[in-house]
Amino acid sequence: IKKKNMTQTKRSFRSALPQDKLYRSCDASQFKFKDTSELGGGNFSLGQERATEAFDFALNVTADGYNIYAMGIPSSGREKWVADLLGNKARASDVPFDWCYVNDFSHPNKPQALSFPPGEGQFFCRAIKQLVDDLRQAIPSAFESSDYQGRRHVLEQATQERQANALSEVSEQTKVDDIELLATTNGFTFAPLKDGKALSSAEFKKLSSDERQEIEKKILVHRDVLDKTARQFPLWQRELSQAIRALDQEVTLNLVENLMDETREYYRDSSSVGHYLKAFQDDVVENVQDFLFSAEELAGNPMGVTPSFSRYQVNYFIAQKKDEGAPVVYVDNPSLANLLGRIEYKSQFGVLSTDITLMEPGALHRAAGGYLIVEVDKVLAKPFAWEALKRALKAKKIKIDTLGNNYGLASAALLEPEALPLNVKVVLVGDHHLYYLLSTYDQEFRELFRVGADFDDRIERNDGNNLKFAGLIADVLREEQLTPLVPGGVARVIEYCARKSGDPEKITLNSDWLRDLLVEADYQAKLADQALVNAQIIEKALACQSHRRDRIRERYYEQIESHLILIDTQGAKVGQINGLSVIDLGNFSFGSPARISAQVRMGSAGILDIEREVKLGGALHSKGVLILSSFLTSRFIRDTPLSLSASLVFEQSYGGIDGDSASSAELYVLLSSLANLPLRQDLAVTGSLSQFGQVQAIGGVNEKIEGFFDVCKAGGLSGTQGVIIPESNVRHLMLKKEVLDAVAQKQFFIYAVETIDEGIELLTGVISGEEGEAGDYPEGSVNFRVAERLKNFSIKQRAFSKDLSQENK
Repeated sequence: IKKKNMTQTKRSFRSALPQDKLYRSCDASQFKFKDTSELGGGNFSLGQERATEAFDFALNVTADGYNIYAMGIPSSGREKWVADLLGNKARASDVPFDWCYVNDFSHPNKPQALSFPPGEGQFFCRAIKQLVDDLRQAIPSAFESSDYQGRRHVLEQATQERQANALSEVSEQTKVDDIELLATTNGFTFAPLKDGKALSSAEFKKLSSDERQEIEKKILVHRDVLDKTARQFPLWQRELSQAIRALDQEVTLNLVENLMDETREYYRDSSSVGHYLKAFQDDVVENVQDFLFSAEELAGNPMGVTPSFSRYQVNYFIAQKKDEGAPVVYVDNPSLANLLGRIEYKSQFGVLSTDITLMEPGALHRAAGGYLIVEVDKVLAKPFAWEALKRALKAKKIKIDTLGNNYGLASAALLEPEALPLNVKVVLVGDHHLYYLLSTYDQEFRELFRVGADFDDRIERNDGNNLKFAGLIADVLREEQLTPLVPGGVARVIEYCARKSGDPEKITLNSDWLRDLLVEADYQAKLADQALVNAQIIEKALACQSHRRDRIRERYYEQIESHLILIDTQGAKVGQINGLSVIDLGNFSFGSPARISAQVRMGSAGILDIEREVKLGGALHSKGVLILSSFLTSRFIRDTPLSLSASLVFEQSYGGIDGDSASSAELYVLLSSLANLPLRQDLAVTGSLSQFGQVQAIGGVNEKIEGFFDVCKAGGLSGTQGVIIPESNVRHLMLKKEVLDAVAQKQFFIYAVETIDEGIELLTGVISGEEGEAGDYPEGSVNFRVAERLKNFSIKQRAFSKDLSQENK
């Protein structure tokens, strides 16, 4: 490498960022309202133009499969937005049918479904109940009437006369042979006659043997005739029963027809109801005896067989209201039963039984003709629920299903109700990850949920959106009944939401963060007896939120201050630098400085990532370390192998490390060790690295800067301390006021670099050195020192390898 005079390539080091680059404030004067109570509502759809377009398309398309997956972060307000939009759409839609289940008298285990105009199902239920009540009173009365009793008496009298005439004929025949037919308590018997009088047993025994035999022969003949006659009696009784039954049915039919005329006329245009009423009538006529049990008989025989009128009951399954439009149903627990309905069972004397009154609708039944909202992660977690939902949507029918059916288990008195038609728009609410997984691995999902409504979690920050966001704040305040904000308070909330978005040019739409802050501000305003919330109260609220959550941060910084965790904030050292990371505690995150060190030597092992070797480094961190090798070889050792063994480590790191935001810091310590140049310890570094030495943007830049500032402040600000960040992260800066004040007083500095060369100059105070046309670097520059060191390593490595080869020979 040719040496070049360093004075030929001098250039100025990067200057610290001015204060106006570190924070983008919101001008409260742009708001012309006195407080947020003056603002109108309806701002929950702010920033959701893309999702609105998707919903407009899906809800107006009638083709199959155009259900919706509403995706976005859980706190983006998507649930509220979806509910409001569907509610507005539903109010302008037609109200679907009422549905009732009735007994199918031909197949008692298969209830029949009947549809009615909205609200008419209740009238039908009342009509059938009243009809049954009327029949239970009218039928016994009709059977007790003189007309019925007279007609029945005629039938019974005719049968009795028929029996008497038959017995009279038999009696007349026996008298011809001097034998008399006698009626006893045990039936009929024959007695011999002599001179017109019946013989006693003693007199019968005094007769000669021939006389007795002759009489007995005659009695046998007449007994056969009597037996033949008696065998006709059950047939005549059966005929009587049939005649009485026909009479009962005739009386009942006339009664039912008279009582049902009004109901039948009301439903004359409904063939399905007409068929049911005809079957109802036939069943009452067929089972008229059930209506003849008295109340005393039913009450006095609870263990016996008593008639059940449940078969005439109507299950008002789906009830609609005429003036409320289509239903919008949200199911919080989308289990199989809650989606498709259930059939309950009751235990009576140790036996499980059920009937149509124990059938309950599911969310799909209630949403039919309207809209169903389901959270996708919940429905996927419930056994069989996801498959059942897809099956119903494909079949366009809802059939009550049970876990027992899915597991192949039989249940007692199983009912199989008729499936109901399904016309519904289903809105699945979930995150992007599940949407992409389902789209990739579930073919039916792609067929059934063809529209994805992508909810944005941020909006552009401009005057127009600022005012709309103020309206959103007003909506939340009204909904939660909180203290209104003055313009200054609104401006401070916008600044907070801009920082939470990760980009000062954007405003986050995370409703949880916004609501938490406004509730806290309301509490602080009431403590201060303030009728309105201003910027100072917002600051107080943020400080209180932070204080409740920062116990871990406080303990961590205490360990740094007491030197249990070693972080130098002054001086300069070779192969050592302060990297920056973020510790995320869920609802709170903070920056944490971490010492990164490197050791280099001649060898061929390359760069050893100790974190990866002990399985504490994640894939992204390992990727960043591998880029270091690529950078070194491409810049300094293009034509020969890299003869270097180096080790990198995060000192006092006892947990997992991932991400590549420390890769620039790792390169700085490698360059420091190779060039034997000390790095400033009063500067902390963050930024990822490209193979070409570009410093790339990272996340959590505000927390990282503030974390190192807090550590420096705890030990006393020296007036030289600061942080080096990527130039591309400058647009993300929204630093807290304490840091801004320190920058204004030149007690703390923020430097932004685009390349490793710019960063190493700030850290070492030595120019990096630009590459010349011949591939050389200015003498004394950082790159010159590194190149020389790597060249020496290569020469020594070749010599060592040559000597070792000769020894082996």
